[in-house]
Amino acid sequence: MKSLRTVIQGLHVQLDVAHELSLPVSMRLRYEPSDPYVVRAAFTAVDSDETVEWIIGRDLLIDGLEGPAGEGDIRIWPADGPDRCDSYILLDPPAGTALLKARTHEIKTFLEGTEAVVPRGAELRHIDFDASLAHFLAEG
Repeated sequence: MKSLRTVIQGLHVQLDVAHELSLPVSMRLRYEPSDPYVVRAAFTAVDSDETVEWIIGRDLLIDGLEGPAGEGDIRIWPADGPDRCDSYILLDPPAGTALLKARTHEIKTFLEGTEAVVPRGAELRHIDFDASLAHFLAEG
């Protein structure tokens, strides 16, 4: 299996804290062709060293830019309005909720990069089942 490049993109997003109050947050999206169904999203608040990482399904991210998608811990939807220049990402674990607003075109640029590496629908061809099985057996 040939080696494919990892796609990484940093974005600046807004964490909605309360009505009319938001905080800047750095979001780093990372796509590994060896794990082709997911995007890793790392969030770091400005002036903080603590990073929180979430794993988001790539299809969920793609679908959420076009219309409401997801249920449970992660939901994504485009902002209202004719140009839909922003998208919302709701992270809702049992410990608390975070509502993030990101620029849709920045997420689309990242996703276009992932699809150039592993086209949507071709993910199965990029999974190394032997390595995955060895990993699971080693964890026993």
